[in-house]
Amino acid sequence: MELEDKDERTFEDFLAFLQLHPELKTWEIGPEPILSLPGLQIYPDRRKIYHGQQEIELNTKEFALLCLLVTNKGRVLTYGQMYEKVWKEEPFGNEHIAVGSHVRSMRQKLYAVYPKPPFVISCIRDVGYRFEVHS
Repeated sequence: MELEDKDERTFEDFLAFLQLHPELKTWEIGPEPILSLPGLQIYPDRRKIYHGQQEIELNTKEFALLCLLVTNKGRVLTYGQMYEKVWKEEPFGNEHIAVGSHVRSMRQKLYAVYPKPPFVISCIRDVGYRFEVHS
């Protein structure tokens, strides 16, 4: 596709404007962080998860819980900690039900696309969950 004269002038005007205003460079957003696991790529800024080329669709809470578990891999997170971080409010006594149902749904969606992953989301009875990667 070739630029027409008016397009070329517009582009040149835009470049001239950028040269006159170097402070606009500070508006650039840095590189996107990626949480990478064997067989999974998690893009928090895009709210996307992939196994190979296949996207795994999680709802908002499931996605936030997965990111929280992955970034704290190996640590046991309590139901209360998870509820506070994801729901952004104080737990009120039934957080294990809310967290548990979302983790259960998240596992089903992950394992449907990735049946034998090299990681496990373990339930620590009456405490919470732990994300572990098998070596």
